[in-house]
Order: sequence, then C-alpha cells, then structure tokens
Amino acid sequence: MPDTARRPDANLYTVLSAGFPADREACAIESFDAAGNPRYHRWSDIERATGRLANLLRSLALPAGARVAVQVEKSPEALLLYLATLRAGLVYLPLNSAYQAAELAYFLGDAQPAVVVCSPAARERLGPLAREAGVAHLFTLGEHQEGTLLPAAAALPDRFRTVRRDPGDLAAILYTSGTTGRSKGAMLSHENLASNARVLHHYWRWRRGDVLLHALPIFHVHGLFVASHGALLSGSKMIWLARFDPAQVVRHLPRATVFMGVPTMYVRLLDHPDFTADCAAGMRLFVSGSAPLLPDTFRQFEARTGQRILERYGMSETVMLTSNPCDGNRVAGTVGLPLPGVSVRVVDEGGRTCAAGEIGGIQVRGPNVFGGYWRMPEKTREEFTADRWFRTGDVGRWDANGYLSIVGRSKDLIISGGYNVYPKEIESWLDDMPGVFESAVIGVSHRDFGEAVTAVVVPQPGAVLEEAALIAALKARIAAFKVPKRIHVVAELPRNAMGKVQKNLLRERFGG
Repeated sequence: MPDTARRPDANLYTVLSAGFPADREACAIESFDAAGNPRYHRWSDIERATGRLANLLRSLALPAGARVAVQVEKSPEALLLYLATLRAGLVYLPLNSAYQAAELAYFLGDAQPAVVVCSPAARERLGPLAREAGVAHLFTLGEHQEGTLLPAAAALPDRFRTVRRDPGDLAAILYTSGTTGRSKGAMLSHENLASNARVLHHYWRWRRGDVLLHALPIFHVHGLFVASHGALLSGSKMIWLARFDPAQVVRHLPRATVFMGVPTMYVRLLDHPDFTADCAAGMRLFVSGSAPLLPDTFRQFEARTGQRILERYGMSETVMLTSNPCDGNRVAGTVGLPLPGVSVRVVDEGGRTCAAGEIGGIQVRGPNVFGGYWRMPEKTREEFTADRWFRTGDVGRWDANGYLSIVGRSKDLIISGGYNVYPKEIESWLDDMPGVFESAVIGVSHRDFGEAVTAVVVPQPGAVLEEAALIAALKARIAAFKVPKRIHVVAELPRNAMGKVQKNLLRERFGG
C-alpha cells in the first residue's frame, strides 16, 4: 500500500469536522435575516451544504491547487463556501469587502484564481476585472442567500468525500495590507492552520457547550480562522452577527460564553449604557487582537465587568503566536507568552538575543508559520533568517516574567538626528496624559533631523488639548530627541477594517 494511503488525511476540514458533536441536529450557527428573525444551521446542514458546494467546485474540473477568490459580505453561507473549498482540496483566497477596483485588479492578476465569488451588487464592477485576469468562473453570493452560487449548487448531491490533503498542501492565501509596497500573498498550509487551531483549542480551554458570539469580519485571520476554527473544532454553537453593532452584542451576550473583538469594539461596548456586569456575567472569555489594546481600555473593562480581556498576538503569515493565559495573570499592555509549540525570540540588529527590557526585532518559528509569499521567492528568502526564523517586522521586548510587549513595527521606527525612536513608547506616554484618549506617533521628513517625531492625538470627550502643554509635559518625562516636534489634535484616527491605525494616511496628511 502506498505511504500516502497510510497517512491520515490532513485536510483542515477533516480536522475541524472531527470536533463536530455527535448530535448533528443540534444548532451550529444562529444568524438573522434582514428583518432580524433568527435562522438556524444545524451541524448536519453544514455537512450537506458544504457537500453540495464542494460538488459544484468539482464539477468545474479545476486544476490541482486552483484558487477560489471570494469578496462577499459576511453570511453563514460565506463560511460554508470556505469550508467547501477546503473539502474540495482547493485554495481559499478571502478578499476584504472594502477593496476597490485597482486593488482587486492587482489581487486577481497576481493570484490568478480559477473561480471568483462576489456579491451581486459587485458583479458589474468585478466582472470585467475577472475576465481580464482570465478567471474562468464567476458566481455571486449575497448576504441573504441571493445570487447565482447557491442555485448552481442546489441540485447537486449533498454527499462528498473530502479530498485528501498532505500537511504541507496549500489551504489559503491571505494578502497583507501592502501599506509599504505591493501586497504579498501569505501561503498558509492545512497544517499551519490545523496546528494553530489545536493549540488554541487547548490553551483557551474551548469546551463543549461554549457559545461564540461572532461579530468579526471573515476575510481576515481573526474572524475566519481564530474565531470560526475555535468554535468548529470544539463543536460549539456560534451566534452569527453580520457586522459589529454594540446594541446587538449587548443583546446576545447573555447567551454567549466567548467573544472575540478588536480594541475598537471594546471601546464601543464600554460606551454603550446597557453594557453592564450583569450582561457579561455568563461570559468566560473575552479576546482582543488585530491591533494594540490600550491599557486604559483594559482597566475600564475590568472595572465594569470584573473580567480581564485576554490579549494575544498574531499575523496573517503565522496565525497566533503568543497569548495571555486563559488560566493565569493577564497583563495590560502585553500580548502574553509564546503559545505551546511556538518559539519566539527578540534580537538586536546584530542578531544578539535581547535580555528582558531590551528592545529588538521579533522573530518566530513553529508549525503555524507560513511557507512563504505567493510567487515572491526573493521576498520569502529576505523575510527568513538563515536558520529559518521568520522576521515578523514587529519590534518588542520581554518583561521579567516572560510576557511580550509589542513596541511597534520596524518600518515605523523613526530615526531622528541619528537616534532611534520607537513610536509605541511615545504613544504610551501620551496615552497616560490627562485628557488624551489615544495617540499615534509617526516620522515625517525633516531637513535637519532626517525625520521629525510627530504625534497625532485624540482627546477624551469634553477635553481640550493644547499642543504646547503636551510638548512641555513630555519634555519633563522623556529625552528631548524623543519629544514630538509637532502634536496634532484630531477627532479620530484612521483605521482599517480590523481596527489598526493607518499610519500611512497620517504621514500623507501631516508629512507636508
């Protein structure tokens, strides 16, 4: 018998479905129609619907490794399409629903998908781009089951033998944001995703009977992989919200036990008058990621609910890397400890391992780390060290207890008058000042210093901030070369869909 026949199937769908409950008629996903009425998908519905969609994909006679690009609004059917793509042994390519024509043209031309699925409203705009990129099949899928995809699959059998995959076979491609150049497609294998799902299953104590309140988008690691995989692998029900709405989260939170969000979501929950300790009394885990959580938000949340948010750290290229403990001390301003099986090191520019408190580049290694960038072998070689550690591009430091703090991105490092300035350090000082809600520090071109440290701050409601007073306060606390030359006060910071501050837009606005 060939070795391939003896090896267990490593298809991620096979791994996830092994966690489905014995009672396949139990509710797996509770979602809501346009009128707010509940819809229910049973575990058996997931198996049958993904079977029909996988049969549809197989009927297209696609080549091995074909990509399925998806730009749709969030819906249970969109999740089922992802799972069906895995079952069919194809490669899933999620695209942010906010991407516009020029961005889509690049992604389609670079990934060359065989299938594109878009929302019905986007077909007229995306169709010509797909034809120009040589896409053979275009389907549509709407937020409320409209479009051509589901009717095309409806008449097909609902039984499907999941295609066997090896651990290193490609499962998904996720494009990075591309704020400093061409977007790069991170290639994630079935084992990359499965190993991380297994680790988080144990580390975060997922258990039968958990209920995940899912309010994240599903074109990104956090919502598609971390949240959905956790619920599926543990056989846990999901309450599925099409988008984050504080009122809806507050309404459904008493029926949930797990919630995952980005920092902006927690800020908005704290602003909602009905978000109380009683509302969150049945919750066992709040997780935050995708952007830094302000220590003040951490403290306010604990004061309101009695619970500490669990902050973790991950990337498109690696899924999750570190996490504050589920059982143990969760420290504000840190992203916790390396996950089991994941190695993390902080090194200086010469490659020396940094001691606790020293700032350096974060490098990682483990079964969750991607194999490389799609069709960018030179960039892949550049981002890995000679001993195969991945350079994350993040800058951080360990504390005395082995907890990791992210100082910033290496690309955000400001070199002013020959001195290195780490934006996160300055932001921490600003965020602690009276009247400051949050801040972002950038470097802008300067004739004398090369780069000038510049801050952008958002005031707390009702507060009045004066640039001169903020600068004077900083001069009394930190070295002069770190003090911003200018501080701009704005109503809000620009953010992407996952809550990350878009510093490139701030540089464009204030760099003149």
